[in-house]
Amino acid sequence: MRDGAAVFTKILIANRGEIACRIIKTAKRLGIRTVAVFSDADRDALHVEMADEAVAIGAAPAAESYLSIERIIDACRQTGAEAVHPGYGFLSERPAFAEALAAAGIVFIGPNPRAIAAMGDKIESKKFAAAAKVSTVPGHLGVIENDTQALRIADEIGYPVMIKASAGGGGKGMRIAFRREEVAEGLARARSEAKSSFGDDRVFIEKFILDPRHVEIQVLGDKHGHVIHLGERECSIQRRNQKVLEEAPSPLLDAKTRAAMGAQAVALAKAVGYDSAGTVEFVAGQDRSFFFLEMNTRLQVEHPVTEMVTGIDLVEEMIRVAAGEKLRLRQEDVKLKGWAIESRIYAEDPTRNFLPSIGRLTTYRPPREGKLGAGTVRNDAGVREGAEISIYYDPMIAKLVTHAPTRAQAIATQALALDAFALEGIRHNMPFLSAVMRHPRWQEGRLSTGFIAEEFPKGFWLTPPSGAAARAVAAVALALDDISNARKRKIAGQMPGWRVAEFATERVVKIGQEEFAATVHREGSETVVDFSAPQSGPVRLASNWHPGEPSFVGTIDGNAVAMQLRPILNGMAIGHAGTEVEARVYTRREAELAAKMPLKMLAGAGTALRCPMPGLVKSISVKPGQEVKVGDMLCIVEAMKMENVLRAERDAVVKALRAKEGDTLGVDAVIMEFE
Repeated sequence: MRDGAAVFTKILIANRGEIACRIIKTAKRLGIRTVAVFSDADRDALHVEMADEAVAIGAAPAAESYLSIERIIDACRQTGAEAVHPGYGFLSERPAFAEALAAAGIVFIGPNPRAIAAMGDKIESKKFAAAAKVSTVPGHLGVIENDTQALRIADEIGYPVMIKASAGGGGKGMRIAFRREEVAEGLARARSEAKSSFGDDRVFIEKFILDPRHVEIQVLGDKHGHVIHLGERECSIQRRNQKVLEEAPSPLLDAKTRAAMGAQAVALAKAVGYDSAGTVEFVAGQDRSFFFLEMNTRLQVEHPVTEMVTGIDLVEEMIRVAAGEKLRLRQEDVKLKGWAIESRIYAEDPTRNFLPSIGRLTTYRPPREGKLGAGTVRNDAGVREGAEISIYYDPMIAKLVTHAPTRAQAIATQALALDAFALEGIRHNMPFLSAVMRHPRWQEGRLSTGFIAEEFPKGFWLTPPSGAAARAVAAVALALDDISNARKRKIAGQMPGWRVAEFATERVVKIGQEEFAATVHREGSETVVDFSAPQSGPVRLASNWHPGEPSFVGTIDGNAVAMQLRPILNGMAIGHAGTEVEARVYTRREAELAAKMPLKMLAGAGTALRCPMPGLVKSISVKPGQEVKVGDMLCIVEAMKMENVLRAERDAVVKALRAKEGDTLGVDAVIMEFE
């Protein structure tokens, strides 16, 4: 595209969800018409609505739709699309897809098939990197055939080792074996997940670097031999080898290391003839040493943080390069400005070991894009309110990105944005992300890929707020109750009187077992909450909040604050700073009576294994009458492309099986019973 004229008239996006929407936005800005493809599960998806045209390509399972090369090409022929952007995942790193498109006369908006083949396969890429004198992690550069070979190689390398799928990415098909006894099961799970996710069960083994950091370099090349890098991203906050938080630049690197790492990434990309956007990933030591890990020959999920600090639209550059244009940038033109942080919003329950959650988004109100606090907000999403989170695909709902002049300001803006993001209908990981934003180790930049396991060894739990946080929640609950009461008093036909005024000003809010008494009144545009002892003192709140809105965004004593809200009887359920609490507001007499009400206790049941998430029963390892010990494998449930091994939590005897292999179960469905 030159002088604003589009070289491509129409492109097809061979993907779904947020990345499809992201690509459509850039294409529209460039004046390019877009074609969406969709499976049966995505018929009403946002990317289908956003595109100029849409083509149905098959059933919900990816193998019957988004992974079908023939159906994608047929959709191009139906619509006259000249080029295809693959996004990430699915067919994005399949050389056969790029070759098939070329044979059909359709441009692939991505690297050439030779580069994909050389770098997209983890085993071949490591061989290539080693031959090019690029530092690599010690390991066996070959396919593992069986348990015996895996054990021998793991013993030779030394534990811990990483068993990793050769194809694909995204944390799928990866297992860490810390000792010999874990190798066989790790190999089986990695191969099974790789086969399910990528149609390729080849795996290899390499040394797992202890206390590592994950740092990657964004590269950009054209078809004329020019390659540059756009700085680094740090992606060390991971869970099950899946990235959760990303940032640019990295708090680890200095200018010298950045230049060295960037130069190595560019050299590798040039050696393979790379001609699109791609990412060279490194495992880095705390001493800034680094080793080549792999190259992702596609657009990365976390590309927005690079865009925010460089001002470069990577999707636009990919389209221009695919159209044959030379890079418009030289290496010296790339300047990193400020700091960007991305949180991946997942449909999962952090209080249940991050198990997937599906359902309808009854509330979906992200913070407004643009200025917030000391920074700015960007939200990349592929959903809208009322959308269904499906069992068939990745559980990511959105990517919340903040940018600010400094890392501390970017973190503060991200924390504020997370607390302002109202999401209901499914469980989500925003309380966990919000808690990480406030974690001292995260704020200091002392990161490693073991951060989550080390800092949350017993999982994540929603704990009641305390101290200043509890006082802030109480103040917001009281202020919102006062605003709601003021609105109610304006309803026509009511009799005015002093009792109504007294009811509105003297209040008690109960948060867990803690009570806050206060008087509430308005002073101009502010609400003043004057706490009684022991929390004595006034708090001034300002906000444009109106009854019915699912989040509070405003200030408390001049400091920016946001909270997620859900109405409950006598108050609000409030999410803030990694906590979720019920704040119930009463008159003083109501508070006295509420304290005398008995608590309802839930009856426990430990005689059954229940499905912890909606999923497919892949296998059952026991039978009725069998004795099981603590830790024994009972079954495997697959959900959102991840296999979850369910184990015995106590010694028991299997009484009966209530599900069989191949069954699709809902959350809490009984799989088996014990005596």
